[in-house]
Amino acid sequence: MIGLYIGAFLGMLSETSMNIALPALCDTFAITAGTAQWMVVGYMLAIGIVLPCVGFLLKWVKAKTLVMVALGCFLIGAVISAAAPTFALLLFGRILQGVGTGVVLPTMYVAIMRVFPPQQIGAANGVAGLVIMFAPVIGPTLAGVLIGAFSWRAIFVLFAVVAAVAMVCTAAFFVTPIDTTRPKVDALSVISSVIGFGCLVADMGFSPLVIALLVIGIAVLALYVYRQLHVDTPLLELRALGIAEFRIPAIMVTCSFACTLAVMYLAPQELQRGLGLDTTVAGMLMLAGGVINAICSFAAGRLYDRHGATILARIGAVIAIIGGVLFLMIGTGTAPAFFVFAHIVIMVGIPFMQQSVQSAALKGLPRELAADGSTILNTMQQVVGAIGTSVATCLLTLGQTNYEAAGGTGPAQGFVDGARYGYVFAIVLIVVLLALSFLFKERRELAAE
Repeated sequence: MIGLYIGAFLGMLSETSMNIALPALCDTFAITAGTAQWMVVGYMLAIGIVLPCVGFLLKWVKAKTLVMVALGCFLIGAVISAAAPTFALLLFGRILQGVGTGVVLPTMYVAIMRVFPPQQIGAANGVAGLVIMFAPVIGPTLAGVLIGAFSWRAIFVLFAVVAAVAMVCTAAFFVTPIDTTRPKVDALSVISSVIGFGCLVADMGFSPLVIALLVIGIAVLALYVYRQLHVDTPLLELRALGIAEFRIPAIMVTCSFACTLAVMYLAPQELQRGLGLDTTVAGMLMLAGGVINAICSFAAGRLYDRHGATILARIGAVIAIIGGVLFLMIGTGTAPAFFVFAHIVIMVGIPFMQQSVQSAALKGLPRELAADGSTILNTMQQVVGAIGTSVATCLLTLGQTNYEAAGGTGPAQGFVDGARYGYVFAIVLIVVLLALSFLFKERRELAAE
């Protein structure tokens, strides 16, 4: 599993470390913050387009070959981004990286379901969570240090090195635990998947173009869903969503993931633009919360095998809500120690929500639906996560606009006010997750095995 673990780590490292580099990209290419945000949304767009096809691809291509191609795409994309003379070329390389991540993440969870016995799935997902959440531990910090010592290009050089290591480990150790049945390809399903998910993930603001894309995306996805439920060989077996033991925790983990991305997007920028700290210091302040997150991700997997998901999700939700309230109290004069404390609190809550309900969702499916369930789960996370990041961006802008309309003249205070709008959105997502936990009928006999 080590090649997949490193590949998944790389995907999350790329997803979370870029936020702290956005101000530097704005300065280098003389672009607006909204344009720079495409480095985040474009990455998610690629993931969102590729993810729905992974379950089907695993039925056609050997898992090891598919993972090697995916990691190769990531490596090439990182090299292109590191050397990019223009923002357009930088974004192209970033999208290639998204393609690689979109394949590796669901493949890792499918492999876990095939390699480990049922009574160890929680622990195995805990290890996966530890590996994945170790990326936010060092991502912002490492990115801040690299930008301070060299430039933002050094981040992509690091990505290329890690991708090469993952390829070597995959070639040496990975097996192919998934049978290739090579079912018939439904071209209309593929086309509607690309258009539908692409339009949804490309959500940026509330302009007429974005609204039109949303309408098109919803309409095309309605066709996509209809096709999957009526063709003999669906691209993605959506009947998995008809199983309540999978559907409800899948929605819960999606809310948790969107909350995580919103906070990870806002927090490092607030440290720089709101509290006036430089990139290196901002990265260092994100470290403690990230370490706690990684430890709790591993612990949550172990505790799930003993206690199930419901109680862990509720405890995590309450802790995360407290952390969100603490973030609302941050101002331009807030001591860095208070930020670290607030970040630690919310980073304790999130893994207890996310890891436990993710394990519960995958365990709630029969074995033959594991690949499709993993693909559905990761697709939901990336699509809603991209939309959530865009919503956080819009709320940030709205808060800044309202501050200026009220006569405010301080850019730092304007950014803090805007960030608070985004944190309220993150808290709402956690409240939704908490409410769903009371509707979730967990298959306790599985958790107790």
